[in-house]
Amino acid sequence: MALVLRLAPDLSFDTIVARAAAIIDAGSAIAYPTETFYGLGVDASNEAAIRKIFDIKGRDFKNPVSVIIGDVDHLPPLVHTVTNAAQNLINTFWPGPLTIVFEAASSVSTLLTAQTGKIGVRLSSHEFARRLTLQTGKPITATSANLSGAPECADAQAVMDQIGSSIDAVIDLGVKGGKTGSTIIDATAETPVLLRSGIITYEEIEAKTGLKIQRRP
Repeated sequence: MALVLRLAPDLSFDTIVARAAAIIDAGSAIAYPTETFYGLGVDASNEAAIRKIFDIKGRDFKNPVSVIIGDVDHLPPLVHTVTNAAQNLINTFWPGPLTIVFEAASSVSTLLTAQTGKIGVRLSSHEFARRLTLQTGKPITATSANLSGAPECADAQAVMDQIGSSIDAVIDLGVKGGKTGSTIIDATAETPVLLRSGIITYEEIEAKTGLKIQRRP
């Protein structure tokens, strides 16, 4: 059963970040809070660790896995190009609940891209998620911490109920996550495509960026 790292007088926020980062660095999997649902995190540069994600979720390898980063400076090693539209979205909505799909760098695992040549990246606005990626210095997977096809988890107990026996640790900060996932936009072309509606609406994106957003049929 997963170790639960919970805020306590003898376990500070900083200590939890450090312990969670050590688990990630060891190639293990954790469930961590974000500004949306709980994420299932492993070192996104570790091929063996990424494979664990699919085993834990019971997920098909045809499905891509997005990642989070701790700073916009961590984006270049992951992506081949940043279009003007993508840069506009970055400037407007990062950090925040917007996953942007880029053309992936050749070094990115095909397990993450699902052979599409594209990678979804988010600079999270959640303090723990950002601190975790900054502590490890690596991108961390951000797929939802649940069984494939099951409801997303907004709190640590829901994670424990679904996948607690399959992961190494769950972070419990005593706060529920959101009820909606991140918005996902493919910005590999100059006309971005909305892949999934989420916290940020496409109307808000168009209003704040001046971009015309194509909605997938």
